[in-house]
Amino acid sequence: MNALLFFGRILKLGIAKIGVLIVISSLIVSCNTIKKVGEDELLLTDNILIENGEKIKDDALESLFYQNQNSKLAGIPLRLHIFNLARDNRDSIFKAWVNSNEKRKKRLFRRYSKKQVNEMGNYAMGFNRWLRETGEPPAIIDSSKTEKTRQKIESYYDSNGFFNNTVVDSLVMEKKERRARIYYSITTGNPYFIDSITVNIESPELDSVYQQHKDKSFVKQGKQYKNRDFVLEQARLNELFRNNGFFNFQKNSIHFYPERDTIASHNDYMMPTELYISNRTVRDTGDGNDTASYKIHTVKRVNIFTDNKSISERETANDSIIDGNYHVYSSDELKFRPKALTDATFIIPGTIYSDKARIQTNRSFNKLQTFRYPNIEYDYIGDSDTELEANIFLIPRKRFSIRPKIEFSHSDIQDFGVSGGIDFTARNVFRGAETLQLSLSGTLGSTNDPANNDNRFFNISEIGGDLKLDFPRFFFPFNTEKIIPKYMLPTTQISLGVSLQENIGLDRQNFTSILRYNWDSSLVNSHSFDLINIQFVNNKNINNYFEVYRNSYNELNGIAQDNIGLINTDYLNTEGNLAIPSGTDNFIADILEGRINLSNAEEQEIRNIDERKERLTQNNLIFATSYTFTKNNRQGFLDNNFSQFRTKIEFAGNLLSALSGALNFEKEDDQFKVFDVAFTQYAKTEIDYIKYWQLSTDDALAFRTFAGIAIPYGNSSNIPFARSYFGGGSNDNRAWQAYSLGPGRSGSPNEFNEANFKLAANLEYRFKMFGKINGALFADAGNIWNVSDDTPDEDAVFNGIESLTDIALGTGFGIRYDFGFLVLRLDTGFKTYDPALPENERWFRNYNFSNAVYNIGINYPF
Repeated sequence: MNALLFFGRILKLGIAKIGVLIVISSLIVSCNTIKKVGEDELLLTDNILIENGEKIKDDALESLFYQNQNSKLAGIPLRLHIFNLARDNRDSIFKAWVNSNEKRKKRLFRRYSKKQVNEMGNYAMGFNRWLRETGEPPAIIDSSKTEKTRQKIESYYDSNGFFNNTVVDSLVMEKKERRARIYYSITTGNPYFIDSITVNIESPELDSVYQQHKDKSFVKQGKQYKNRDFVLEQARLNELFRNNGFFNFQKNSIHFYPERDTIASHNDYMMPTELYISNRTVRDTGDGNDTASYKIHTVKRVNIFTDNKSISERETANDSIIDGNYHVYSSDELKFRPKALTDATFIIPGTIYSDKARIQTNRSFNKLQTFRYPNIEYDYIGDSDTELEANIFLIPRKRFSIRPKIEFSHSDIQDFGVSGGIDFTARNVFRGAETLQLSLSGTLGSTNDPANNDNRFFNISEIGGDLKLDFPRFFFPFNTEKIIPKYMLPTTQISLGVSLQENIGLDRQNFTSILRYNWDSSLVNSHSFDLINIQFVNNKNINNYFEVYRNSYNELNGIAQDNIGLINTDYLNTEGNLAIPSGTDNFIADILEGRINLSNAEEQEIRNIDERKERLTQNNLIFATSYTFTKNNRQGFLDNNFSQFRTKIEFAGNLLSALSGALNFEKEDDQFKVFDVAFTQYAKTEIDYIKYWQLSTDDALAFRTFAGIAIPYGNSSNIPFARSYFGGGSNDNRAWQAYSLGPGRSGSPNEFNEANFKLAANLEYRFKMFGKINGALFADAGNIWNVSDDTPDEDAVFNGIESLTDIALGTGFGIRYDFGFLVLRLDTGFKTYDPALPENERWFRNYNFSNAVYNIGINYPF
């Protein structure tokens, strides 16, 4: 509860600050931009680049500016205006205000204590400080910074081969007083190019390796001179040599000597270049020789210390010898199977030294989650200057750990939720660095779902548990190393899970069992293969169906009211409507069994209602196999220039279908059943692509597109709710509530609308506003449809290219408050194009605040 109150206070603080900023925004219109610009100072309004007479925009050049104009929002220097609202010497101003009027002073101290009056002053100073920190001081032009920028730009062009460039800065006054812009006029001159390349490598073994890989050089004859190419080539050669046995190679041994003709009249823009790699520097032994040739080193022996015993204590430690040249040491009885440790080691005795092997070994031991970050050192063996032994020092983590957890959440089902639980971890379960994790959790949530009659704030709940066992290798009956070698860090995960819901829809009980194989083919490419993915869904409270799906109830009850004289009065409640569930179920049964005769249209409508009810209340047994490929080149959490591609293919029910005849499965209504539940059979595929562009230090553009389809066949005529798609919500199309978009142009006839085909695209421009407040402008497009299933509504069915006119478009804006550990998000979405409306009314028909959707979310939508 304390954590809940803490989160509430944070939420209140964030919303309060947003409210203050809105009030401030209404005041800044009349603010004077140059309020804090001195009479002899100038406010910088812009930096302008002119290259060879033409105005240019170049992010690389603009990053060199030592001074920039004040940031703007919609053309207004908002943060500057906020800064200008702050007052200098706020403490003395408040004291002067108190003391300037004796009556005021007496009145204040009569009403409030001295401490309270002082608190007023502290509040005034605190708010003034917040204005300064949130705001941005005026960008005053500094001639020394202008000169530094000019020199930086000049050096930039030098580094790109324009050695004869000139850069001139000039100040241009604006029409408004005390404002100016700075022009940087660049004359590039002719670029220089790389001419012939000579190579001089003192160490013969080094030269031999270089000659085998010189075709991959970044520095090539005929290319324009660029400093970056020489930096890349130096890094390439350093990596090449250190991965081909040269343990002691020094990067500063690599030298490039390009020669430039400085006599302008010669008009010679070709630069002969020498690559010179010197011998390594060594300590002078007295013979006057302080250099030595580089030689290839070989790793002869690998020592693994499982409790970080130093080499000096090796004689007293227990030594397990594996394959002759692997030695595993332990101060006491060895707690790990030696092969589990050698399998995680990529440093192989008898091979040449490689930095890559060291890095892969580090990564491999880290992924085991059994040891802290390993330390790897190399020593020479005896008097040899080419033979090494590798020493791997490991510090085991605690074998057992317990971690309580609490989480706050917002989803398409619950307005607010708080979860508590406990994670128990056991490491090295079978002495092979396996990890066992048991997670138990419980969730209390709040929802305004009209189907939920519980008026308490926390009116829904869910409890669950997950048991996972991770193996640091493929748990398979035959050797798979030739297919997926160990450098891909293959792992096996066996998991069991259960979740039980209360007052959420039909009170679903969900049981899962998964056998999953994961591996990384590179630093950016990862793979996941679910050999077995079993899910059993038991809808415990199917009698609640018409309470949850009120639209279906209203349609059914409407037909009943139109034929009230034919209905058994026992089917009605005290208000004269169909009672749930007895009245609804009996009324449907009377129609379908012919005891009550209605019009053909009404009978068909009731059949559709019943079929949908049967589909959404039936229990599901899903026995699936899937493969997922992900390519993600993001370098870290702060990287805003990356892309992520994910694709998945999944098949369900094929194995059970193949076994149905041989095992004589029960068959009812043309469906085979296992344990009295019809198993699901379908094929499903998804493609998801995300791309981020960092436009500047304060703004970024994010894009996502998604396509997914699931086709039922064989034992199924539709897709289970748990594997279907929906549209709308805070992470999808934000102009529609979750489950309220689609299918197609049907107008969302149900409370929880879902289908088996989805297209979606999102574009979001994110920008910094002030302090921890960020803003966003977004456009969300997409919809869901039914394809190749038993849905009778033609408006919900995808019929090819013509159905693309059903793609809905929502646009809007968002405000985000960054707490550091999470981002609180408020997005407002407007229905820009609504396919559910008549064709001539779809654009901007409900584009207003009264029909807007307000989404509260935690963290970014993608």
